[in-house]
Amino acid sequence: MLKGTMTESDRELSAIVQKLWDNDINRLRPGTDYRISLQGKAGNLSSMNVGDYAVGSPLFTYVDETIFKKETFLAFISLLDNYESNTGEPEVVTPEEEAENHKFLDSIIKTPVLKIVHKYLVGKNKSPEETTAFKEQLYRIWFELYARKGSSRPDSSGFEHVFVGETRGGCTIGFHNWIQLYLQEKLGHINYKGYTPDENKHILALHFSWKNGIKPRGSIFIGVSPEFEFALYTLCFLTSPSERVRVSFSLYDLEIVCHHYNQKHIGTTYPVLVRY
Repeated sequence: MLKGTMTESDRELSAIVQKLWDNDINRLRPGTDYRISLQGKAGNLSSMNVGDYAVGSPLFTYVDETIFKKETFLAFISLLDNYESNTGEPEVVTPEEEAENHKFLDSIIKTPVLKIVHKYLVGKNKSPEETTAFKEQLYRIWFELYARKGSSRPDSSGFEHVFVGETRGGCTIGFHNWIQLYLQEKLGHINYKGYTPDENKHILALHFSWKNGIKPRGSIFIGVSPEFEFALYTLCFLTSPSERVRVSFSLYDLEIVCHHYNQKHIGTTYPVLVRY
């Protein structure tokens, strides 16, 4: 039985997400452009006290890294080393890092998926029509710093939390991007420990450790482009007051979890497969 039912708003949003999926021209093909080794199922994870169901073996066995030379991937990867992972440690954005943020937005705003989202948001009076103003809106949502819970100083941003990951008190929080996962695993900073029953070609719920922090359950898209995720999450953030948005597209029936921070920034966002 499906969890919940789709509203008219959900169906309208699903139609837009289907367009995004169909126009994600930089998405990798599973089994061809990348291969993963799922290994053991870790079961339903509810605590950090779970075992390692993928002892000694990585998740990614192959990725065609020529994709990383494409403009949006290259610009995205340049951002991944700009952050202090420990929450509570204030972030300092250098002029060079700010320029990299703008370069990334410049690269994705030209893609089909961002053009689709921009047009839709303008039609809903959620975004300005002028491209420069839309880019400024994206910057505020994703890159403006704020103080995460328990911190008195700006130590986080939506981009850092969702795409890079953070650590707090022995836990890994955020970290919902496959490119960061692959690159950190390649460097030996990730210990993949297995997956939960949410198995699918492009969406998985994983168990792993990173920088001495445990991620007991992290839901993640695999193989999609940075611009697809950025467009999808921006769409959900700006169009829905709910923290869970139901969307159905291609082979997937999902909830997009999207927590707002002070209604101005993204606190976290990630996909969850709807259970049957």
